[in-house]
Amino acid sequence: MELQLLALFLTAGLASLFMSWVIGAGSSGATPFAPAVGANAISTMRAAFIVGIFGLAGAVTQGSNVSEAVGRGLIGGVTLPATGVIVALLAGAGLMAVGIYTGYPIATAFTVTGAIIGVGLALGGTPVWGKYQQIGAVWVLTPVVGGGFAYAIASVLPRSDAPEKATIPTLAALVGVVLANVEFAFLGSGGGPGSLTSLGQRLLGIDGVVATVVLSGTVAAVVWAAVYRDIRHDEAGGLRHVLLALGSLVAFSAGGSQVGLAVGPLLPLLDEVGALSPAVVLLGGGLGILVGSWTGAPRMIKSLAQDYSSLGPRRSIAALVPSFLIAQLAVFLGVPVSFNEIIVSAIIGSGAAVGGSEAIDPQKIVVTVGAWAGSFTLALAVGFGSMTAMGAL
Repeated sequence: MELQLLALFLTAGLASLFMSWVIGAGSSGATPFAPAVGANAISTMRAAFIVGIFGLAGAVTQGSNVSEAVGRGLIGGVTLPATGVIVALLAGAGLMAVGIYTGYPIATAFTVTGAIIGVGLALGGTPVWGKYQQIGAVWVLTPVVGGGFAYAIASVLPRSDAPEKATIPTLAALVGVVLANVEFAFLGSGGGPGSLTSLGQRLLGIDGVVATVVLSGTVAAVVWAAVYRDIRHDEAGGLRHVLLALGSLVAFSAGGSQVGLAVGPLLPLLDEVGALSPAVVLLGGGLGILVGSWTGAPRMIKSLAQDYSSLGPRRSIAALVPSFLIAQLAVFLGVPVSFNEIIVSAIIGSGAAVGGSEAIDPQKIVVTVGAWAGSFTLALAVGFGSMTAMGAL
């Protein structure tokens, strides 16, 4: 029985690695740098290389929250066995592979979440309505908030009364404050999770809300001054540097969020087998994302960068700022979120602000939204039907 369990665990691990590769080749690998490629700030192949590195870093340092939610928070009353994990991961990865082949960004979060819920219900599990409400709220509000924020930024940047020497550094400072206060693995006391500001408080021997505000303000001031100086010296070069930095941060956030979709289902099996620590599993998932980004992401990057709109550096910045903020909120909440949904909504919002309906492809958007809506339902049905059929054998 132990050998059989080990064999099933290894099979589940291979399915998880396949899902990691699919994530890297699809949503996680393509979306963070699609605006930068569309703005001709970086080549497609170089973007795929960089996004893989930052995706790996994000998976290792920020992947635990979403992994816990996916592995233990989507279904109640039962623990998915190894066969259930395999079915859920293969169902989700299979639908994602179809999206990569056809060039349409099927949402990883929708497919994996739907497949896990379907498998869990087939095993007699109970719905976790509170978590579903939280996830549904994030999924529904992401296009509204992300697209609206991108529209607002893109509307302000070209205005003569809002010089870029002030607006771009202010946006960068906002991103810097958020980055300084989100949690990373190993930065807390005792090697636990902690933020950069909490680390600074321990090093300086200070504590409290005032200390957090002061340190956050210092980070904001340093980032603002550095970006202001860069843009004042060379406006085009400064915009390009900001764009590449934002793309890297979104890639980092993508790794922290998306790795949970691949390795989260394995967490209950770790308790049963006791062979590996969650940190090692996160590292394995991050490596899978890295390989997927390097080998499979260029096709989807090209699709997003060229098919959805013609992006310039300002519109790209307008798209990436809300993408980073929404991604970090999802990581904090432990909600599996689609990076395709995040970035495409932001691209549409920024494009509408500048070019109106001519800047986007309505037919492509309709097909994409249809793929989002159908992927969750189809994945749930495939997971439920496959697990029910296996139980009948």
